[in-house]
Amino acid sequence: MFDVTLIKDDTVNGVRKTTFMTCPEVCSELINIETEGDTIRSVQYVKGCHGNTQGIGSLCAGMKVADVIARLDGIDCHGSGTSCPDQLARALKQL
Repeated sequence: MFDVTLIKDDTVNGVRKTTFMTCPEVCSELINIETEGDTIRSVQYVKGCHGNTQGIGSLCAGMKVADVIARLDGIDCHGSGTSCPDQLARALKQL
């Protein structure tokens, strides 16, 4: 119900670039994620609350995928059952 959908997955020079479409319950529409091994290089949201999503991306850069999942999984926004941070955790689980 709240799952993200993988729409792009490419690896170039060891950097995996993925794009996920978020569920309709959140403000953001897409999440672009770059990982190298088990480390997040960058996270960029398309649409959503710009300052908040920029902050999430900045905080996640350099973190281990598992650590980000542990911190963001299950965060709820206004009783919707998910949130932009939770959508990122769901996307990272698919990697």
